[in-house]
Amino acid sequence: MNKIFIVIEREFMTRVRKKSFILLTILMPILFVGVITVPVLLSTMDNDEKFNVALIDHTGKYAPLLKDTGKIHFMPEKKFAEELRSEDSPYTAVIVISKDLSQDSLGATIYSRKEVPVEITRYFNSVVRDNIRNERMASYGIPDIDRIIAESDVRYEVRTVKWTDDGGEKMSDFKIAGLVGMLFTLLIYMFVLSYGSMVMQGVMEEKTNRIMEIMVSSVKPFQMMMGKIIGVALVGLFQFLIWGVLIAIGMVALSGVLSSDIDPSQAAAMAGGVQGVTIPDAQTPEFLQIIQGMNLLQISIMFVLYFIGGYLLYASFFAAIGASINEQADSSQFMMPIVILMIFALYAGMFSIENPDGPLALWCSYFPLTSPIVMMVRLPFSVPVWQLILSLVLLYATAILVIWLSAKIYRVGILMYGKKPSFKEMARWIRFK
Repeated sequence: MNKIFIVIEREFMTRVRKKSFILLTILMPILFVGVITVPVLLSTMDNDEKFNVALIDHTGKYAPLLKDTGKIHFMPEKKFAEELRSEDSPYTAVIVISKDLSQDSLGATIYSRKEVPVEITRYFNSVVRDNIRNERMASYGIPDIDRIIAESDVRYEVRTVKWTDDGGEKMSDFKIAGLVGMLFTLLIYMFVLSYGSMVMQGVMEEKTNRIMEIMVSSVKPFQMMMGKIIGVALVGLFQFLIWGVLIAIGMVALSGVLSSDIDPSQAAAMAGGVQGVTIPDAQTPEFLQIIQGMNLLQISIMFVLYFIGGYLLYASFFAAIGASINEQADSSQFMMPIVILMIFALYAGMFSIENPDGPLALWCSYFPLTSPIVMMVRLPFSVPVWQLILSLVLLYATAILVIWLSAKIYRVGILMYGKKPSFKEMARWIRFK
């Protein structure tokens, strides 16, 4: 056991001292915060560019409606002249209206030497749309129809409450529960795939450099494999801890800037994400009550248990692959089935949000190779305890079995050179005594 700790310490210290680890640990939170904040800040910045637009309205109906804005200046023209096409033209675009647009939607065209700026098309469409709607409402002859329609445009979402085991009530929200589940699902998926691959890469490098031959003379192959798996896991946890602290500091530092620069309508649109879908703002009492209504302690404990079980399971696969092959190019045939299985688990989790107790979610949360990812989606929706116990038992039993099988492959593969192994040969290694 002492030798395993020595391997763990060596693996941990070697990796955290690398320049790539330090740079990635520092740059990733900056990139994460930047991806969130930069597009938002750019969307709030005003463009000082002005647009002169020539307006040729043969109907005489729409020219009075198109008023100058802060960025768009409409200049009426009687006819379409050739000088409007030239590079020396003072106009950014030319609007030609030839027919009544309420009767013929193709009766207007915007011409430009380049792509028509979106501000021009958006404003023109808005004005024409309002005009057509007002004309059609007026055609019904109903007094104050515009006011009636405005008052009848009501958005409503029913409040949802779930009962607790002790007979109490807690606020709930299906969308927020799904978002929480997907967050934990993505964390497990990213961690297992990234750091599992790191285990395989480390084994391959030491095998290629013939360092492994020296190390196995004093350390058993099983101790070497477990030391690498646990050492890389600690590196990942350490890196995740630093990322969490730095991201939290960055988001707090930028919260004041964002709150002052973002328009409330923009914030609502970003929170909803999809038209027609609204999510309570993160600062509202409703949002906080919904989050508190979830069993966050259980979710956190299950996240740790499923993360450990899933990582041990897949890292054992990666370690066995790394010990079996001699070159990076040989890893694709062994990696592909594992990667496809993980992608399937991720998609199964995503589609399980709509039906967390359906057949897909249920069976994938039992199957050990998909349960660490899929079960995290179901947890915010209150999974029965017996299902959690069954899923964890199957996961850890399978992880122990895979570790035992991988250790058998590992002990033979790390000393095999020059020959590209096959699945049949790896199965034969398992039977060696």
